[in-house]
Amino acid sequence: MKSTIFLLFFAIIISNAQTSNKTLSQKRDYSFLTDSLKMDQQLEKYKLAGFSLVVFENYQIVYSNQFGVKSVDSKEKINENTAFSTGSISKSVTALLCHILDEKGLINLNDPIDKYLKRWHLPKSKFTENNSPTWKQFLNHTAGTSQGGFADHYQGDTIPTIKQSLLGQIPRYDKEIEFLFTPGTGWSYSGGGYVIVQMALEDTLNKSIAALAQEYIFSPLGMKNTTMIQPNEKGFLTNVALAHDKEEKVIRTGLPITPQVGASGMWSTPTDLAKLSFEMQNALRNKNNKVISHSVAEKIAEVAALKNAVGGWSSGWQRSFSYNNYDWLSCNGSNTGVGGSVFATMTDGNGFAFLANGEKQNRIPVIKHTQMKILKLMNWNKKVAIDEVQDIPLALREKLIGTYDDFLYGMGGETKITEKNNRLYIESVMLGHFMESNDIELIYLKNGLFKIADYPNLLKFDYSDGKLSSVILTRGNLNAKVQIVAKGK
Repeated sequence: MKSTIFLLFFAIIISNAQTSNKTLSQKRDYSFLTDSLKMDQQLEKYKLAGFSLVVFENYQIVYSNQFGVKSVDSKEKINENTAFSTGSISKSVTALLCHILDEKGLINLNDPIDKYLKRWHLPKSKFTENNSPTWKQFLNHTAGTSQGGFADHYQGDTIPTIKQSLLGQIPRYDKEIEFLFTPGTGWSYSGGGYVIVQMALEDTLNKSIAALAQEYIFSPLGMKNTTMIQPNEKGFLTNVALAHDKEEKVIRTGLPITPQVGASGMWSTPTDLAKLSFEMQNALRNKNNKVISHSVAEKIAEVAALKNAVGGWSSGWQRSFSYNNYDWLSCNGSNTGVGGSVFATMTDGNGFAFLANGEKQNRIPVIKHTQMKILKLMNWNKKVAIDEVQDIPLALREKLIGTYDDFLYGMGGETKITEKNNRLYIESVMLGHFMESNDIELIYLKNGLFKIADYPNLLKFDYSDGKLSSVILTRGNLNAKVQIVAKGK
């Protein structure tokens, strides 16, 4: 009897402690972010009209703040419901929509996409004679198509159809979309590929992509301030931020019209992007997910390409970073005069989203400043297990030290391996772009592979005549060999 009473008493203490800890977590004061970010000064310094930000932790929004105005002409303040043109963040929704429809049996992502097209068909190519590209390959940019991004249009312009877009009858392009390599053998970012996906969805289901996204994603997730309807169409949002140029002036009407909706036509808020993010995060852990199944989340997040894929790419999401030793889902968007990003950890429900209405040179410095501060101040850190790490032998250190063409992201520039205090460090423009330090340790694991704290791929170095010659990037069961070009010690 005494034992039972003791166990009951112990359980009550533990329960109260857990409740207390949860309450303390909920009551945490996040004003330190406002104090550190100093966003009003940032906007003034870089002539940025407005900036909207949310931070989420443990699967809930813990900080939301908006700065600046929707339009420098009206001076109307941005609020949490103000939507921005999101650019290529749209691709994450288009990919999710396709996977949901695939799970429902309405399309098959393993099928060649051409049989779903009615208004237009894939151009003939030597690369596709025996290898017709599938839906999945378009979603992860391995189909091999051209057309990276698109110019915006405004009210009063002649708005092209997506068929005209694919035929190259639009600004930036003067020929039909084409194949650059055999599908599945490489990676090349292609907005045009997502236009093909948009056409296939609409031709097959006889609904606009905007209506499909609203039915299967936005409404079920309560994303009330998100739409793929365009500014020249009925039902467009009324609380929106206008696009601004580098001189902080409104670009024409301020409302870019994007017929390539599946690639870059969505409007949303950081709050709604956070809702999408922790639905994905919950689905990955298969807990509290309502719309996205665990199976769909895993398929979307699965890395499909490493080589030439900016460190790693899945369906609609970039898998290129490992800030603070977390794996991240990220997506960036940039239309003329507006853009932003969403970053979400693969575990633990952390992340942030921001959108800004200014040109690249105005918003990128503010974005970089914001991201660095959030990553530092939120203190989301996963540690590498000590028993996995070993010291790097002197002879091996000497082989690795040097300056090389970028072998981590394939984005040009240089990657340096340097030595300090008998340890090796990586310097990379891309790797250090959003971090306070561009000097990140190269860690030697006991399995013979190397790990970089803020890079998600493991590395296996190969040598020729005693010199570094190539590296094999490894993520799960996926490997990619990259030749290394030395530029000196």
